[in-house]
Amino acid sequence: MTQQTSADGLRSAQWYGGDDRNAYIHRAWMRRGLPDDAFEDRPHIAIANTASDLTPCNRHLSDVAASVRDGILEAGGIPLELPVVSLGETQVRPTAMLWRNMAAMATEELLRANPIDGVVLLGGCDKTIPSLLMAAGSVDLPAAVVPGGPMITGSFRGDDIGCGTDVWRLSEEVRAGTMSAAEFRSSESSMIRSRGHCNTMGTASTMGLLAEALGMTIPGVAGTPAPDSRLLVAANATGRLSVELVKRRRTPSQVLTRASFHNAIVTLAAIGGSSNAVVHLLAIAGRLGVPLTLDDLDRIGRGVPCLVDLQPAGRFLMDDLHRAGGLLAVLREVRDLLDPTAMCIDGRPLVEHLDDARVWDADVIRSCGEPVLADAGLAVLRGNLAPDGAIIKPAAASPHLLQHRGRALVFDSVEDFHTRIDDPDLDVDADTVLVLRGCGPRGYPGMPEVANMPLPAKLLEQGVRDMVRVCDGRMSGTAYGTVVLHVAPEAAAGGPLARIRTGDVVVLDVARRRIDIELGDDELAAREPSAEALAAYARPLRGWEKLYVDHVLQADTGADLDFLLGSSGSVVSRESH
Repeated sequence: MTQQTSADGLRSAQWYGGDDRNAYIHRAWMRRGLPDDAFEDRPHIAIANTASDLTPCNRHLSDVAASVRDGILEAGGIPLELPVVSLGETQVRPTAMLWRNMAAMATEELLRANPIDGVVLLGGCDKTIPSLLMAAGSVDLPAAVVPGGPMITGSFRGDDIGCGTDVWRLSEEVRAGTMSAAEFRSSESSMIRSRGHCNTMGTASTMGLLAEALGMTIPGVAGTPAPDSRLLVAANATGRLSVELVKRRRTPSQVLTRASFHNAIVTLAAIGGSSNAVVHLLAIAGRLGVPLTLDDLDRIGRGVPCLVDLQPAGRFLMDDLHRAGGLLAVLREVRDLLDPTAMCIDGRPLVEHLDDARVWDADVIRSCGEPVLADAGLAVLRGNLAPDGAIIKPAAASPHLLQHRGRALVFDSVEDFHTRIDDPDLDVDADTVLVLRGCGPRGYPGMPEVANMPLPAKLLEQGVRDMVRVCDGRMSGTAYGTVVLHVAPEAAAGGPLARIRTGDVVVLDVARRRIDIELGDDELAAREPSAEALAAYARPLRGWEKLYVDHVLQADTGADLDFLLGSSGSVVSRESH
């Protein structure tokens, strides 16, 4: 089902048009300052706002919403702010990913249930833009995204400091004894010094930029720093555009096509983006019925150079990318790899917006001839340890570890890991492969960002700074290291990860796209799953967690709920009174 409209083309007229009792009720309760003509052929635009004091990266979105509101009014629409579920990546436990699907479902239902003709989606922190795009794809009302933007760069001890990435780096220095706890604490106020989300190329920055690559923002907006007044100008323009989208009945299903996802995958490699984008792109595509698989991500991304020299893969930060020319300048460099048929919400192909883009700092945005990394696409691995796939981000890995053979050291849960990892008697060396299970969508539940396991303290003291790590969970987009992620099926779903034992030999070969245990298939299949791992898996009895565990799909398809795949459109068939 697609958009529900009245004879004059406005969906909201299904609520407000006519003289019967129900129309009276709908109009009367909305007359809190709205003029009479608010119910006469003026589009009603929801502003889906994820602002929340408990989502620090999104606190400023109410200011952005005010500019969107002005733009909607200026274009003749009726702006209606709609608070929606907000997920603070740094705050909620056990992991924000547990509620991404709930946030998407709740937003979808609210958009469908209310008398609106279109929506402007305001997100910033990691899960907010993915959940909003999943919702918009499912309800398919005219929609546009305004990304909240990154914070500005901080400095500590004379050097730029990147939020997220430097948390991991500095915390390891404390564990290694090269930084005091007092120094570590003093870096907090230097790291977070303005409104906005993480300023590294983490998940928040990645998903904001991918929203633009997918065509769902005004081109040139994504990556604008949150404190930059130009973000408010863009928000106003998006409000105005949202009214035009309703008039032209331009919906997400017309923009979010297979061509758009092709361009998003190219973009992901070119910016050195977060591995978390994989589960989000797959989930968004699943809501729209666009065929997209892990193999597509590997195939399209293979050979695409990383051109953006940003942490965690490089040196600079997001406001450097913005001043250097922004995403459009990056995409101009890889224009030949883009699908020219992909459209933006303004009705023009994405590639048409690249003609005037320029690179103003070639240290931040490299040319294809001098890339940060020649082949930066996320690699999809398969083998007897990951029959349905796993991923690794070569741009964040140590080159010497991309082909590796080592003895496994297995941890049955996050708690088991934290209990043992710093034991001075732990049987581990630099060649050991750290394996952590019980962290997938079902087993944790929610697939947390714990895969970039801290290294054993005794190895840090010896100067080791990277090891091969394998996990059915995720890694923060701000993190780095040679980490095999999203192993599917997860251990809790009966995957081979449940049967690996300490001492087994793990072979990683990224060039061949393989991750294997040196063990015969029959012997591996005959093993019983670890009793300790089975005991650690989540078994919720009620509420959202139970619904999630009973219905969540595996990482290789986006970890959405099985009954949320596809679109239900915007039709509501029954009246409320």
